[in-house]
Amino acid sequence: MADRNYDPELAPLLAVLPGSDDLSSLQKVQESRALLESFFTSTDRPDVMKENRHVPGPKGAPEVAVRIYRPEGSDSEVLPCVFEIHGGGFLMGSIAMMEDWCQNVAAELGAAVVSVDYRLAPEHPFPAGLDDCYAALSWTASHADALRIDPGRIAIAGQSAGGGLAAATALLCRDRGGPSVCFQLLEIPELDDRLETPSMQQFDDTPLWSRPNAVWSWRHYLGDAHGGDVSPYAAPSRAADLGNLPPAYVSVMEFDPLRDEGVLYALALMQAGVATELHAFPGTFHGSSLFPQAAVSKRATAESFDALARGLVRREG
Repeated sequence: MADRNYDPELAPLLAVLPGSDDLSSLQKVQESRALLESFFTSTDRPDVMKENRHVPGPKGAPEVAVRIYRPEGSDSEVLPCVFEIHGGGFLMGSIAMMEDWCQNVAAELGAAVVSVDYRLAPEHPFPAGLDDCYAALSWTASHADALRIDPGRIAIAGQSAGGGLAAATALLCRDRGGPSVCFQLLEIPELDDRLETPSMQQFDDTPLWSRPNAVWSWRHYLGDAHGGDVSPYAAPSRAADLGNLPPAYVSVMEFDPLRDEGVLYALALMQAGVATELHAFPGTFHGSSLFPQAAVSKRATAESFDALARGLVRREG
């Protein structure tokens, strides 16, 4: 691994974290899925209620699993809502991956959270996962009364591939006249299949995510479209028009191959007139905020929660 100035509190983790995974086959992807799931344990907060449901999926597709969180004792309150999309390179991950995050958002921000379990590649390449996210968000918005959420205060959030799916879902909502989204939280987002940015070219041996991971991620996610005419709904960095999208918060990590595509997407949003906040955290790597003991991880979480809280404030007029 190249000599890089990692945050001292994160440096001890480097020896035990995986680098590039072999994701070349379905079997290898399944092995990585199992390993990833083994990392995630959670403890239920007593001040948060949760419910599992299956909601209608895209036309002709299976139902979509969602998990709904609310602060304990909020049954009669109408709350803002965060629609959460987990990460995992479009290939891995599940609702369990974001369990603690969703509970903390519900408890600390006083919001409902709907977390979606979308279909994964390579078994289900684009647009299956995105279609699941859009269908589940549409269901959430159309059932706002029953769910006791404010349809004018639905934010969308995602990390890594989930950040890319969140950005793509926001584009779909705009272009299809779909649910109104008041804010988009895009943390370390995966947005660009072209793999040409300086950070993507440079970081081929970084922990948790590297250029080789990204190569296989996009090959599997795009399927037959890989190397051809790629839709901006698959890779939002390809979108020619980012106007009239919800305000955004974008975070990137210094030693992350996805860093530059996040920075460039935030800049493109600003240039399109979208109110956008961009935070780059030094000494960090992709997913390093999953290790909360470091001060920089605490700051990244606190700042994203603050941005989300501000994004959920109703704006009149």
